[in-house]
Amino acid sequence: MGGDMIDKTDVLAERPTKDLLRLWLRALTLTSMIEQRVRTRLREEFDVTLPRFDVMAALYDAPGGLSMGEISRQLMVSNGNVTGIVERLEREGLVRRRTRPEDRRSQLVRLTAAGSTAFESMAGAHESWIASMLSGLSEEEVEQLNRLLSKAKRSVLDGEEERR
Repeated sequence: MGGDMIDKTDVLAERPTKDLLRLWLRALTLTSMIEQRVRTRLREEFDVTLPRFDVMAALYDAPGGLSMGEISRQLMVSNGNVTGIVERLEREGLVRRRTRPEDRRSQLVRLTAAGSTAFESMAGAHESWIASMLSGLSEEEVEQLNRLLSKAKRSVLDGEEERR
């Protein structure tokens, strides 16, 4: 009979884990909901995919240009994915590729003036969509959520460090 009894300390020890799983699922669900809405709006309003938007954003933030490898690393995607996107952007006159003088095997990719203008239009719309989706949060709640998410991110990174 004693082996069938549930120890209260075991129940209490399990509860935080379930709460953490619930938290992770909520964060994942929220991220997925926002991402899906952004994908839809980009496609409907600009006929652009989210990966294409991401490549243009990375290039916009690097006026001197980025290599294909740098774009891949920054976006955490394969070189093949980036190559296809960059080729289409180049055909449309939104980016320009140049061989790097110091390494002729590497190409530097930059937004053209038309690419910068197109991205600025998309980025402005993107910012307003996010603001609208999260408008139910007060300024104080946004600050608090930012602090908590930063703390959670540090916790994940610290956990990675411990495993090494």
